[in-house]
Amino acid sequence: MEWTEGQPIYRQLRDLVIQRVMDGSFPEGEAIPSVRQVATDYRINHLTVGKAYQELVELGLLEKRRGLGMFVASGARRSLTNEEQQRFLDEELPAFIARIHMLGLETQDVVEKIMKNQGNSNADHH
Repeated sequence: MEWTEGQPIYRQLRDLVIQRVMDGSFPEGEAIPSVRQVATDYRINHLTVGKAYQELVELGLLEKRRGLGMFVASGARRSLTNEEQQRFLDEELPAFIARIHMLGLETQDVVEKIMKNQGNSNADHH
């Protein structure tokens, strides 16, 4: 794992765990690597890992089971997906639309291209 300068490591670790919950590599109800294991593997302070995990507990994405460790909470993926969808609609989509206009593209042409590509990708997934 390469840490970037612009953001605290605990936050980058938190985002990595979120990504793994969303892509299914950390399934709901399953244990995630221990604070000690992550600290050793990534050569970071265990307090940094603990801070990332604590934020995820406060967000309701992880749950601590006494004597067993941290587990992905039930419903975590759905709640993350809902949040990400809302963020996309609120932030990314308006920026995308602004870029379409800035480039002088016709919105309808872009929508048609998206629909055409979506048709191709659906064929790949089934």
